[in-house]
Amino acid sequence: MLGNHRDLAMFCLAIDSKLRASDLVRLAVLDVAEFMSDGDIRIKTRARVVQKKTGTEVIFEISHDTQASIKARIAQCEKLEFDRLFTPLRGRPLHLSMRQYERLVKDRVQLCGLNPTKYGTHSLRRTKVALLYKQTGNLRAAQLLLGHRSIENTARYLGIEQDDALTMSERLRL
Repeated sequence: MLGNHRDLAMFCLAIDSKLRASDLVRLAVLDVAEFMSDGDIRIKTRARVVQKKTGTEVIFEISHDTQASIKARIAQCEKLEFDRLFTPLRGRPLHLSMRQYERLVKDRVQLCGLNPTKYGTHSLRRTKVALLYKQTGNLRAAQLLLGHRSIENTARYLGIEQDDALTMSERLRL
């Protein structure tokens, strides 16, 4: 993705933010960046977004590498505060459509030699939370990061089954 600042920023931010595709494609520059009085642009280390589907506010971190890719994206396209962060490379719609985003993900998955039928936009949303859960077993943290209202939904979303719960219980030494 060298030189393709839009796709790099989009995929990095998809993993960091854990946002649904519908929320990710609608992000504005001001959601993730601040324009300083000296003309410099500072990318936030944490951002807040209200999810369209649930109306729930989620807070997410923006890693150093993601900050760099977003800053490059903003500079490359000379974006302003109220501009959409992710727009098509051609044409002038308000933002990248979900269908365009889905196609980009499928294309990148295929370029990596993976089966595009097994991975999609939700794979990016789930990536960081699944790794966090696997390392810590903290389902409540996963719930908060995803903006889920119920912990049961988070358990289903991550595919946590009875065997997983028993394995964690067995590892716990009291």
